[in-house]
Amino acid sequence: MKITDVLTRDTILLNLQSQSKEDVIDELIEKLYSAGKLNDKKAYKEAILARENQSTTGIGEGIAIPHAKTNAVSEPAIAFGRSTDGIDYESLDGQNAHLFFMIAAYEGANNDHLATLSRLSSFLMDPNFRKSLESAATENEILDAIDTKEKEMEKEENPTSSSSKQKILAVTACPTGIAHTYMAADALKAKAKEIDVHLKVETNGSSGIKNALTKEDIEEAHAIIVAADKQVEMERFNGKHVIQVPVAQGIRKPQQLIQQALDQDAPVYKSDGETSNVDEKKAASPGRSGFYKHLMSGVSNMLPFVVGGGILIAISFIFGINAADPKDPSYHPIAEALSTIGGGNAFALMIPVLAGFIAMSIADRPGFAPGMVGGFMAASGGAGFLGGLIAGFLAGYLVLGLKKLFSSLPQSLEGIKPVLLYPLFGILLTGLIMMFIVIEPVKALNDALTLWLKGMGTGNLVFLGLILGGMMAVDMGGPINKAAFTFGIAMIDAGNFAPHAAIMAGGMVPPLGLALSTTLFKKKYTKAEREAGKTNYIMGASFITEGAIPFAAADPGRVIPAAVIGSAVAGALSMVFGIGLPAPHGGAFVIPIVNGNPLLYVLAILIGSVVTAFIAGILKKEVQEDKKELAA
Repeated sequence: MKITDVLTRDTILLNLQSQSKEDVIDELIEKLYSAGKLNDKKAYKEAILARENQSTTGIGEGIAIPHAKTNAVSEPAIAFGRSTDGIDYESLDGQNAHLFFMIAAYEGANNDHLATLSRLSSFLMDPNFRKSLESAATENEILDAIDTKEKEMEKEENPTSSSSKQKILAVTACPTGIAHTYMAADALKAKAKEIDVHLKVETNGSSGIKNALTKEDIEEAHAIIVAADKQVEMERFNGKHVIQVPVAQGIRKPQQLIQQALDQDAPVYKSDGETSNVDEKKAASPGRSGFYKHLMSGVSNMLPFVVGGGILIAISFIFGINAADPKDPSYHPIAEALSTIGGGNAFALMIPVLAGFIAMSIADRPGFAPGMVGGFMAASGGAGFLGGLIAGFLAGYLVLGLKKLFSSLPQSLEGIKPVLLYPLFGILLTGLIMMFIVIEPVKALNDALTLWLKGMGTGNLVFLGLILGGMMAVDMGGPINKAAFTFGIAMIDAGNFAPHAAIMAGGMVPPLGLALSTTLFKKKYTKAEREAGKTNYIMGASFITEGAIPFAAADPGRVIPAAVIGSAVAGALSMVFGIGLPAPHGGAFVIPIVNGNPLLYVLAILIGSVVTAFIAGILKKEVQEDKKELAA
């Protein structure tokens, strides 16, 4: 499949009218929608913005590639837009973007489609190709330039040839696997060719792993560059100098990374989590250690089970609180089916998945099976969410210990470690410790906590809501926010839905309150902040607290107190109104299925948002801007 099969005349805009990042996103989305490529504009925009929140797709050199893979796309497509004056797209190099490619892929896209969409990203690394797009006078000239470039490209991905005896390897990967993965690969290959370095790059994209590194490649490698924003297989690099950086650095700093690899200026990767290098300051490789990182690995992989299962359980309550029970007069078979799928299956996997991925984050793949088994034992034994956390960390560090213990075994036994020794002893030791030491005390603690919450008076519940709601706004997606969120999920698992209602209310307030503040107090915010405020209405309604981070970063002394106070008020009111939330996520979409009065829950969120809006508006100083701009 050619790129011009998905980029056509009816998805090209030679003269964009947009003046801001959000405007250009809307203009390109409208072009795709009018060409029949989207079935849901709103859902597609949410997916685009979610990707932008991970990191900007303004990659520099005047290029922006907003992209998303979602079922809101009816047919894989690319929209092209060009701005002569340029648009501030928050690009990595701080410069305006002139060329915009919006890539739309649907969840079920086959590998041919994904490879085609991704190939465009590679082309854009060629400055001559970019110039041909900038000078094209018609849509046909744009398409001709792309067809010409496709004919020039080599079909096979070979290592960059060179006279250098030192062999450098690289792995590139981004969350979506459509654009940045391949742009980083091409930037590294182009620079390696320019400075005469032997380089082979493996890409971990949406269409799978391409140009995979072999065992022989790794054995011969002088050093390895891993430019990735998602997990890649690291165990294979044991004993090699490994540079780990975000994928954007592969695009922006290819020469620096290659030189660093040539100098072996990187820690030696150890599969047991340790690093060794003459420069101890560089030995602590980002993302390889830390309680928070391991915890978030478990929580993020668990969330789909929690969200999907929780919402199904919540929907079952529409038929009646006890409608899933065949013995109850309100019994309904649909309610029973929803409750069985959501609670009996999805929720049943929640704690094992949490523990499994925590253990895998600590000890790589050998930790996964012991973590899953330990988590399953915690869930079935009544130790619940807390037991699952303990199981995950226990299994992970036990396997690390086993790796050290077995490191002295003969090389001939290396192959049986991951398939026999690690799972056998990891599962055995984790299971024994969980069975005889962990489960009973943690179960007793969970039971005591549940009884304590149920026995709380109104005043104490309001105080708890105040604290939990405020915690959601302290660092807006950071450890304190996640601690409150994790507590809420644990309470849902224990059958107490009130705390999480306060938590979601508190999490929705910062973006909603600041969005409202930019509307009511325009003179207190820059034009860019007012534009961001519009996006925050959507993010707040979707329970994405992180939307408020740019405001907090720009003026923490005023914005954070305003957000914390508003969130605390919303959390306390949620408790006062007796709201329970069986679904752990969903924002405005799950408000109709709360336990209690949905209108009162909306009122709690609105009051908290108004409080944040007015406190921020009163505390902030007026921005000195040109009157004409303010009037706009």
